Amino acid sequence: MDQLSIEPANIMIVDDHPIVSNGIQQLIDRETDMKVINSVQDAESAMKYVEKFSPDLIVVDISLKGSTNGIDLIKSLKKRYPKIKSLVLSMHEENLYAERAIKAGAKGYIMKNDLTDNIVKAIRSILQGNLYLSDTITSKLINHLINDDKNEELEIKKLSDREFEVFQLISKGMKTSDIGKEINISVKTVEAHKLSIKTKLNLSNSNELIKYAIEWKHKNES
Repeated sequence: MDQLSIEPANIMIVDDHPIVSNGIQQLIDRETDMKVINSVQDAESAMKYVEKFSPDLIVVDISLKGSTNGIDLIKSLKKRYPKIKSLVLSMHEENLYAERAIKAGAKGYIMKNDLTDNIVKAIRSILQGNLYLSDTITSKLINHLINDDKNEELEIKKLSDREFEVFQLISKGMKTSDIGKEINISVKTVEAHKLSIKTKLNLSNSNELIKYAIEWKHKNES
């Protein structure tokens, strides 16, 4: 009697960089147990095609075209399609975004510079019901559960996911107009986020915000 063939897992890619999407697809298409069924560049298109293509797992970049970022997309997917698993792919340092991604509903997080070596392994692990994180971020998440967060970390956690994204770009020394271009929002919207960040962090002006963000970045990279 012939063995029953197992259908490959359906993978959907949400990334606004075609070179990255094509690279992911090439890596996945080498495998027999998974296949890419669609690739889109923004959250709106992702939600539109999820119902049509019924993916088993979605690979999501944090920074996307349009007003909705990857974290918000994952939250929407978890609410409307709880059976669909998601893997975050990002250029942002893992210790800055992984915890937020997991809390939003993602089942894994990998850096883009680890894509070639780890994405297939990450997808398989998640499809088997596991979380996929590096040893470093796993230790950090466990420490947060065991120990009380520092006051500064508690302050940062007051920021929304979009505010945190803006804050992280401020920490890199980016100007308001450049931040808007980077995450596809208007200068006016960036300014609104900056005002909210200053209020939540009890900062008086933009210079204090820049100083705070840069110092925070250095502490978290050390």
